[in-house]
Amino acid sequence: MRHSLLCMILLLNLLQCVRADDWPQWRGPHRDGTWREQGLIETFANAQPPAKWRVPVGTGYNGPTVAKGRVYVMDRLTDPSETERILCLDAQTGQTLWDHAYACPYRNIQYKAGPRASVTIDEDRAFSVGAMANMICLNAISGDLIWERDLKLDYQPKVPIWGFSASPLIYRSLVIVQVGGRDNACLVALDKATGKEVWRQLDSLASYSSPIIMTQANQDVLVCWTGEFLVGLNPNTGDIHWQLSLPPDKMVINIAAPVLDGNNLFLSGFYDGSTLVKINPDQLSAHIKWKRIGQSEVNTDALHCCISTPIIEGDTIYGVDSYGQLRCLSVKNGDRIWESQEAVPKARWANIHMVRQADRFWFFTERGDLIICRLTPQGYEEISRARIIEPTTAQLDQRGGVCWSHPAFANRCVFARNDRELVCIDLSKP
Repeated sequence: MRHSLLCMILLLNLLQCVRADDWPQWRGPHRDGTWREQGLIETFANAQPPAKWRVPVGTGYNGPTVAKGRVYVMDRLTDPSETERILCLDAQTGQTLWDHAYACPYRNIQYKAGPRASVTIDEDRAFSVGAMANMICLNAISGDLIWERDLKLDYQPKVPIWGFSASPLIYRSLVIVQVGGRDNACLVALDKATGKEVWRQLDSLASYSSPIIMTQANQDVLVCWTGEFLVGLNPNTGDIHWQLSLPPDKMVINIAAPVLDGNNLFLSGFYDGSTLVKINPDQLSAHIKWKRIGQSEVNTDALHCCISTPIIEGDTIYGVDSYGQLRCLSVKNGDRIWESQEAVPKARWANIHMVRQADRFWFFTERGDLIICRLTPQGYEEISRARIIEPTTAQLDQRGGVCWSHPAFANRCVFARNDRELVCIDLSKP
């Protein structure tokens, strides 16, 4: 009996160690930038680790997602005509399983390197929103079309200067998108099975920030940072629980997602600095605790994030400032605790995508480096670094190019892309 019990405990521990997680949507399973797998390498054995596989793709800003042994990513082709594609690949081999292409001329947007929003996977469906607001629902296994909507035609939004970027969010039977449409259609919920509208809410310009779901007063609350507001909604009906006015100082450039930790909700933008919102845990209300804005994009205060979404860790906030400065702030008041330029060279919009895993962080920098590090109130501690992919110039034709797409972390691998290829690197312990 004792021997059987010991064997069972060992088996359960082994199963826990080998369990693999998916990365089915923007910033992971819970949209919180947390990688929950174990059994990963402690340091890189090589400065340029060998790829498990690498495959050619077209241009695109959107990061890959991973679910049920498949990788999903979008790209853009211009020859022989302007086309957006959704690609599905085998996660083990990189083999293309299917692709879905559609004509998509880019009009009245800047930085035309491709789609922005990550493909969201829900059970056997894949949901995508392209840079010109083409929304498509496909069978995630076969690639067959289930339904499609032209959100720009249907809702007549003012097209964001950098295109439609917010990744679709699944909530129960709904898929929720930020459109910025007319007639109170900034946020729209569609039936995920049919694409028919269920509710619409808010008169606001769209931003580039993807919505999240949180729990408040024992209820699910949809949180979205639009071009002009931070709102908390009933995700079933679209009814507004609370709404905070946050008009842009110069222009709408809200890219980072809202970051939640306990009752603290943190926002940061390139021109508009930092805002900490206090969430009432007992009632459906919220208020701004502090807001800090620097004199300019160069002379910043607190944190002026551009592409990277920050992370709250206890009493501290970690994020990337306007020129790539890695900063640690106090949650209490936004005071800067420390700053480091060690992770990425200084440059306008220099970027790091940060993912938390156990007691450390994985950084993917715009130089194509993957960094294992620790962040504490005492400073930045780099453990190991490797170059996993090369910067390319379609996304930004400066400083030799960039890698601005958020990677996916799943199956003890990292999946990263530039404007030429998608690469898979095995990060499991030998």
